[in-house]
Amino acid sequence: MTVDSTVVNVALPSIADDLGGGLAGQQWTANAYLVTLSSLILIGGSLGDLFGERRMFMAGVAGFGITSLFCAVAPTIELLVIARALQGVFGALLTPAALAVIVATFPPDERGKAVGAWTAWGGIGTVLGPLIGGQLVDAASWRWIFAINIPIGVLTVVIGARVLRESRAEAAEPLDLPGAALLAAATGGLALALVQGNDWGWTSPAELGAIAATLALAALLAVRTRRAAAPVIDPALLRSRWTLAANAGTATFGAALFASQLCAVLFLTDIWGYSTLDAGLAAIPGALASAVAAPFGGRWASARGPRQPAIAGALAFAAGLVWLVVAAGDGANFLGVWLPWGLVGGAGIGLGLPTLIGASAAGLPPTRFATGMALATTARQLGAVIGVALLVAVVGTPRGAQDALDAYHAGFALCAAAVLASAALALLLGRRPDAASATPERAIAAATEPARAV
Repeated sequence: MTVDSTVVNVALPSIADDLGGGLAGQQWTANAYLVTLSSLILIGGSLGDLFGERRMFMAGVAGFGITSLFCAVAPTIELLVIARALQGVFGALLTPAALAVIVATFPPDERGKAVGAWTAWGGIGTVLGPLIGGQLVDAASWRWIFAINIPIGVLTVVIGARVLRESRAEAAEPLDLPGAALLAAATGGLALALVQGNDWGWTSPAELGAIAATLALAALLAVRTRRAAAPVIDPALLRSRWTLAANAGTATFGAALFASQLCAVLFLTDIWGYSTLDAGLAAIPGALASAVAAPFGGRWASARGPRQPAIAGALAFAAGLVWLVVAAGDGANFLGVWLPWGLVGGAGIGLGLPTLIGASAAGLPPTRFATGMALATTARQLGAVIGVALLVAVVGTPRGAQDALDAYHAGFALCAAAVLASAALALLLGRRPDAASATPERAIAAATEPARAV
């Protein structure tokens, strides 16, 4: 899944050339997956508790492979978006079950190595994704970025059926399917309003109706959250200032990360004239810098608390984005402009985002660690949805070369503002959480192993 997300980013311009849909079509190709993943990932964890983590992992892998086939053969942008949304459904089954399956499969004295290998391969996938995607798109077609998931899924299912052990919670809470549906609808409505605002007009009846519907759905979700026995978002998790700040910081950092990734690909292909393969290669220094910085962030957070590495990471990421606004012109300059951005911005991502995710769980009692990590993942994915939608609203449909350059500069500035908001929220994180937690360092260190979260 880590490879899949970065592969799709570099393929978006080719998808738009083939199927149409413009910038909005590219945004929905990326965001349809994120909307369903972010709204259902907590339900996916509960399903694993109910029916077994191994069973849900296998179902998630199989479903992800099948929906990848649907993506590969989609004849229109609308059907591709639907298939991507279905991918997110199965990703929500797969993601929370993956680590639980590893913990259950390996004996206690080998689990640390197993988890380390798992996170390391996630970091490797982040690096290889742009290169693989660019090569596939240039040599064959964007459809192969989805088709490649099919043999990988088959192999995973075959091996998993032989070696993975089943595990489940002794007492699982009931599923809040209505709450999950309201969360998905509210998130999708907000994305729709932001993406279509330029086309519909920000004061048009359609736009105002989308905003009103989103607010109504959010209100219904709030009511459901207060009344449900086991709501999809447990309000008890958000009563701590620490937990609120960490999750809000994760969401704003995630918004900046995902929006900047899309903006970078569009800038390189539209302004500098890079091929899809070249755009993929240009992303590698940032991914490597992120993977190298993440372990340092983990040790720093364990020793001094998450505030310092979270703020340092956010400021470095913001500095790289501001550098692009100031220095990235209409002439390609990889060594002088893009490489410094990749190294500084990538290191900031590796320091900041995993630290914030770990802090989200560190502010909770140890018995709520898994739930807190799931909530942090949800916050990051919701931030991604909103960030990408806001980027599309800011960039719009440029007319002419200078207009396009100004639009992408505005997009990078938007991302810088979002990550600076994350730095401000990190100021609320002290050396220790304000909610009881016997081992806050455990959560921070677990999330700041190699940069799988990036």
